[in-house]
Amino acid sequence: MNHLIEKANILCEALPYIQKLAGKTVVIKYGGNAMQDESITDSIMQDIAMLKIVGVNPVLVHGGGPEINAMLDKLGIKTSFHNGLRITDKAAMDVVQMVMGGKINKNITAKLNSLGVKAIGLTGKDARLIAAKKAQKTVDGVDLGFVGDVVSVNSKLLDMLCRDEFVPVIAGIGEDEKGQSYNINADTVAAEVAAALNAEKLIYLTDIDGIRRDPKDPSTLISEIGAAEIRAMIKDGSINGGMIPKVAACMKAIALGIGRVHIVSGLIRHPILLEIFTDSGIGTMIKK
Repeated sequence: MNHLIEKANILCEALPYIQKLAGKTVVIKYGGNAMQDESITDSIMQDIAMLKIVGVNPVLVHGGGPEINAMLDKLGIKTSFHNGLRITDKAAMDVVQMVMGGKINKNITAKLNSLGVKAIGLTGKDARLIAAKKAQKTVDGVDLGFVGDVVSVNSKLLDMLCRDEFVPVIAGIGEDEKGQSYNINADTVAAEVAAALNAEKLIYLTDIDGIRRDPKDPSTLISEIGAAEIRAMIKDGSINGGMIPKVAACMKAIALGIGRVHIVSGLIRHPILLEIFTDSGIGTMIKK
């Protein structure tokens, strides 16, 4: 009986958060190593389906670095990274489109559909969902190849899909006016999509549990942090490497008007529900 009472208490704890988010848009970025455990992936899909069923409008943006790397290795195509961003030549761009826009996007869509929600898979090339341009060289002069920046997001299309009870599942591929495809960092895409939709929340599911004061010490996890403190941590090196694009995307989302941005571990079961439907949460929430 006690365990049944505990389940009832959990539902009661979630109720005010469900009410607050009803009818609101929540953008979720999911990718990288967080996609490697099938049982955890299944639980994340259940979280997204639950959001839709209780009246929230989830929009999923996904990456797929490990699967892209595996296919590149299989085909003997060598690539490298600079500050967490893939340097993408033409051959690598073809693989990115094949893996992200094909296999990964459709597998996620199929999982969500099997849970009773209407998911639809998209890339930025569909209905010019994501207009892009070639990214500028980095501050230290590195040309990233066919890596793009977001110019605009077709929010009208996404609004229409959400109103018609669909869950958009978006691969981070955009195109320019000439039809050239670009690989766009999924963290950046998620921030731009969230801003275009005036989302209530943006959630990054990643392979870390959030921002730590000491990256090697889990006990230093920061549950809530402001933009000014993040800038200081980047300056002193506490935030570095592959975390920089993630945090930069969070900061951009905040600057674009997203009130709450969350970095949450995607390596545990039901991370979305635990973060937004419980009092304590499990990751780092970033605000102005």
